[in-house]
Amino acid sequence: QVQLVESGGGLVQAGGSPRLSCAASGSIFRVNTMGWYRQAPGKQRELVAAITSGGSANYADSVKGRFTISRDSAKNSVYLQMNTLKPEDTAVYYCNVHWSLGWGRVYDYWGQGTQVTVSS
Repeated sequence: QVQLVESGGGLVQAGGSPRLSCAASGSIFRVNTMGWYRQAPGKQRELVAAITSGGSANYADSVKGRFTISRDSAKNSVYLQMNTLKPEDTAVYYCNVHWSLGWGRVYDYWGQGTQVTVSS
């Protein structure tokens, strides 16, 4: 089984620059995508940023230029550096890792989430 543990959330002032961390453990296929999603109250969960094991990253338009995702594949860890936070960034942030082995075999795991609250 795979477990993901997030850290780094909390109450932050607008304009702040917290860093989220996520460490994955268990049987993780080396070719995978790790990412961060968020869910604000009353809204659907949305992708914030993701990065492949090859280092390719993509971002939601709302965070481009402000957030940076990175990973340490040797540690099965992924990070999200958040800069210039805005109140609308307030949400529960979830770490995710997933991979496909073909023939419909998709493996998808989530962390428990960490709350990020941005005060104006």
